[in-house]
Amino acid sequence: MSNLPLYRDPWAKFESWRKHPVFSQQTMLRNLFPGFGIAVVAFTGYVIAENVYLKAKKPEAEPHH
Repeated sequence: MSNLPLYRDPWAKFESWRKHPVFSQQTMLRNLFPGFGIAVVAFTGYVIAENVYLKAKKPEAEPHH
């Protein structure tokens, strides 16, 4: 029993989960939008590919009536 911590507050051990690193403010903000970074990269790649494709494909001259 000598290696067990002495709790003065009887509820302190039940409230200790709040100090766990998983529940820190930085972790909460980082995980606020999961997959957002991957979505930004994918959308940027799509826009670049579409612009390159449209520049390579030149529009044909339309006949005027």
